[in-house]
Amino acid sequence: MKVVVDMTKCQDHGQCVFAAPDVFRFDDTGRLAHVSDPDDALRDEVEEAADVCPLQAIRIEG
Repeated sequence: MKVVVDMTKCQDHGQCVFAAPDVFRFDDTGRLAHVSDPDDALRDEVEEAADVCPLQAIRIEG
């Protein structure tokens, strides 16, 4: 699985951080950071994060 975040859409609302904290986090500057190739065991969390993103900036490939 590959996680892609469209950073031109992302406005750092952080809903994904709550839904999948093992994949998404805020960096030291307050911007969203993520693991682009998380373990497949985290798929449900990543799908939830994509669903709750208010700007639909998260895409899952594979």
